[in-house]
Amino acid sequence: MIDIRVLRDDPDGVKAALARRGVAAAEVDAVVMADVAHRTKVAQAEAMRAEVKELSRRVALAKREGDEALAAELSARSRALGQDERAAAAEVDVLWDEVRTGLLYLPNLPAEDAPDGAGEDDNVEVRRWWPGQDLGRPEPERLAHQQVAHWEIGEALGLLDMERGARLSGSMFPLYRGQGARLLRALTAFAIDHHSPDYEEIRPPTVVLTDTMTSTGHLPKFSDDAYHVERDDLWLIPTAEVPLTSMHRGEILAESQLPLRFTACTACYRREAGAAGRDTRGLLRVHEFDKVELFAYATPDGALEAQADILRRAEVLLQELELRYRVVDLCCGDLGGSSARTFDLEAYAPGVHRWLEVSSVSWFRDYQARRANVRFRPSAGGSPQLVHTVNGSALAWPRIWAALVENGRQEDGSVRLPEVLAPYLAGELLLKAP
Repeated sequence: MIDIRVLRDDPDGVKAALARRGVAAAEVDAVVMADVAHRTKVAQAEAMRAEVKELSRRVALAKREGDEALAAELSARSRALGQDERAAAAEVDVLWDEVRTGLLYLPNLPAEDAPDGAGEDDNVEVRRWWPGQDLGRPEPERLAHQQVAHWEIGEALGLLDMERGARLSGSMFPLYRGQGARLLRALTAFAIDHHSPDYEEIRPPTVVLTDTMTSTGHLPKFSDDAYHVERDDLWLIPTAEVPLTSMHRGEILAESQLPLRFTACTACYRREAGAAGRDTRGLLRVHEFDKVELFAYATPDGALEAQADILRRAEVLLQELELRYRVVDLCCGDLGGSSARTFDLEAYAPGVHRWLEVSSVSWFRDYQARRANVRFRPSAGGSPQLVHTVNGSALAWPRIWAALVENGRQEDGSVRLPEVLAPYLAGELLLKAP
């Protein structure tokens, strides 16, 4: 969440920054006013508490001097004031809940160099890559035999069965079969091998506490997009970012430990509550998918390099998979709620003739760490500071899977996979109908 001190010291600056994200000034003002009311009530409660303490001292003095009448009068005033103080303290708690809720709903301040814009149409393409680019080859054209959607290829080759997946769990739950399922395992092993040992491999739980989901900013604002196990008050994770962010919740790290880097492959669950009627065919938008995540705790000075490292790693994977892609700098209006700066990687899928987001690499400043209370102790001394968090997909598999089978489709209908996957597929790179 945003530092309340920044909001107090420079409310106009916060409003100007959040206006770039489309946040109305009234939303910021509401939090500021709640904070003022809270601090006013705190001062009142503390004044009452001090007066009660003074009255108690005077009661004891009156009793020592034998003035029982004065002692009784002061005791009565103390009891009445004590009731008022307890009521004020309860009101302090209510007002603080209002302040905290307001802070939890406010998004992060965007980075100064994040592009301005209202939505995805205003995102800025930074660069693109394709096989043979370094040799001067032109960007490849969309070939006729590649103009088949991955769900049709998957069905024809016995790789993907959306119908049976829906029969088991409902729509947008894919079922991979045979070589299609094996391809998912191969992609995961390929990615983890690339990231280890520079990033410590973690296998976190995929169901987490409410506090864990709140730490990343997924709660309370985006609860409609998450799966909630109400009986146990647990949440299915939408990304491994959620448990990784809270790995050191409530701890103080040594600066010498930073950056701390983790990688994890988990199943991810998203309700996609706002996706009705949009991109719901095949693997374009699904409720459950596997993803390899990269995550880092960093110092404020090291955070941008940590983000750049994750972005480089994701790009290397795409290049080795021989997938044409582009890097997009998200405008302020398209940033995720917790992010200060995000770069998306989009792979081209010729069968659906679209660029598909396959990775999102984000820098959160101390927005998540403030929620999770993860700090570090500077080597030069001084008070502990909040870490900065960075994360990115490297990579999310459904759309990579789709891009691979569409780009690799041959004229006879088979699919040729890139050579880099040969060690993970026992050398079997040609997917054919069974």
